[in-house]
Amino acid sequence: MSNSNILSVALVQTDIYWKDKSSNLSMLEEKIWSIRDKVDLIILPEMFNTGFSMDVEELAEHMNFNTGKWMRQMASQTGSVITGSLIIKDSDYFYNRLLWVTPEGDVKFYDKKHLFGMANEDQHFSPGMDNIILSLKGWNIRPQICYDLRFPVWSRNKGVEGMPSYDMIFFVASWPSPRISAWDALLKARAIENQSYAVGVNRIGVDGNDIPYVGHTSAYDFKGDPICFLSDREEIAIIHLDKQALEKSRAKFPFLKDGDKFVIEE
Repeated sequence: MSNSNILSVALVQTDIYWKDKSSNLSMLEEKIWSIRDKVDLIILPEMFNTGFSMDVEELAEHMNFNTGKWMRQMASQTGSVITGSLIIKDSDYFYNRLLWVTPEGDVKFYDKKHLFGMANEDQHFSPGMDNIILSLKGWNIRPQICYDLRFPVWSRNKGVEGMPSYDMIFFVASWPSPRISAWDALLKARAIENQSYAVGVNRIGVDGNDIPYVGHTSAYDFKGDPICFLSDREEIAIIHLDKQALEKSRAKFPFLKDGDKFVIEE
């Protein structure tokens, strides 16, 4: 779809080979090439090339290394933006870093802010400090990673003078099945309270720590109505988001203008 009001997005829900980068990249390449329609954006899960691991010394890559090069190649060949997170070493620090790679080879990134202490993620990774906005076809898009979903202040759609700062928020995740009801509820809540499209891409399968995942990759519109929902199998959903419908709803119901003013203290 060439209409700039429409954003076409592919949500890739998949199992992940445990700490096996080459197998994951080969598998994901096949899945990406199975997408027959041209899409603007392809979203992969959290730590898509390794699974959610704390073995940072073993698995980390520098920027522009093998996985980054693979993402640039796939973006160039498909003509789509490719995004997902992986373990990145930057200077002497490790980050759970989401890369946003354009067909032209431009790379932007978001580092996970909220590190999951129950898995000791905060003992191995450094938290990100910047809440960024990405641009695609005139859409403003906010990237987030997994545990960030539990923190509505960080996800707040707060722009200048009550105007929204983004049109879509998305979360890449390795969200385990025992807490999947929270994933379902919070993703819908982020859509409603931010008057924005909200998209979540989660993995399936069982990882090397015997933690199970049941997917529930899903998308909601700005009213919290479901656009798509995937259960517990490998699947790719193609969704088409309508910016004109979003803007009409915001104009009719300008809820964001009445939001409380506050500042996030670091």
